[in-house]
Amino acid sequence: MTETGYPELDALRPRLAAIATLDNDGLEAEHTAVLGRKAGILTGASKQIPTLPPAERRGYGAAVNQLKVAFEAAFAARRAALAEEARRARAAQVDRTMPARRRWIGGYHPVTAVIDEISDIFRGLGFAIAVGPEVESEWYNFHALNFPPDHPAMDLHDTLYVDAPPVPGERGGRQLMRTHTSPVQIRELLAHAPPIRAIMPGMVYRNDPFDPSHAPAFQQIEGLAVDEGISFVDLKATLAHFVQRFFGAGTEIRFRPSYFPFTEPSAEVDVECQLCHGSGCPACKGTGWMEILGSGMVHPAVLENCGLDAERYTGFAFGMGPARIAMLRYGVTDIRHLYEGDMRFLAHLAS
Repeated sequence: MTETGYPELDALRPRLAAIATLDNDGLEAEHTAVLGRKAGILTGASKQIPTLPPAERRGYGAAVNQLKVAFEAAFAARRAALAEEARRARAAQVDRTMPARRRWIGGYHPVTAVIDEISDIFRGLGFAIAVGPEVESEWYNFHALNFPPDHPAMDLHDTLYVDAPPVPGERGGRQLMRTHTSPVQIRELLAHAPPIRAIMPGMVYRNDPFDPSHAPAFQQIEGLAVDEGISFVDLKATLAHFVQRFFGAGTEIRFRPSYFPFTEPSAEVDVECQLCHGSGCPACKGTGWMEILGSGMVHPAVLENCGLDAERYTGFAFGMGPARIAMLRYGVTDIRHLYEGDMRFLAHLAS
């Protein structure tokens, strides 16, 4: 930069050259001294311009502005240089031999993994996958399944009814969030002629509290087989095969008499406790057994409601909760852990 011809301005030239040697603190102090709004040297020089004779104002003002531009460029260049020095210093401290941080980017939810495994087992037995709507009418969810009109499951304290118009062309009644996937069985029986073999995974909804053993919305898998000559022996053989495949060869299984409106006879199915292997523990309440599903022979009234000849056709059905089975497999004592979305807990189960 050439001399300006103004001694007080030319005296700043050494300070301009020295900017390239300043550290961060010195740089900020020098910026305040030269370009500060209140006491900066060049700021004061700019304020003197209006006081000069008119003939001197243009030359002096041009010299001040030229010097300001030079200082601003020098300050910017030094700041950039200091930032680059700091970046290089940080990079030099990085140990490039350290392994990278492991990022958990997601995975199968334990319940989803159980559903997929169960589905694969039954697909191997020739069962198809069937799905249906989650908002159903009372006819599909209750009446076609042989529920009596005064059954307590149809009360508001058990079932979630919705304010929705009936679906055109379908059998009516009030609309509700399905309480089981059994309505899909009805839809399969109405849509296809036997033989029928299908499983029905999906979400179901009940007016239940959210506690260690209950959830208001959860996954369920039901199965249905209808053909000529199907007996309870076929049901037992099918479920025994499933238990051996899912829980391992040699796992004990037992059937206990039960009652469901849509099956007759009906049975609850227990397996050997997976935590104590039958010796008795708090999880199985000392019995050595844990219930995993309900089952039975399809009630003749259900077949007749779907237009099938109950004298010609028989069938079996079963239903299970994958979340409860996941609790058995992974040793989870509170079903809420499976639905709260805690990534640390889910990652622990997946590891």
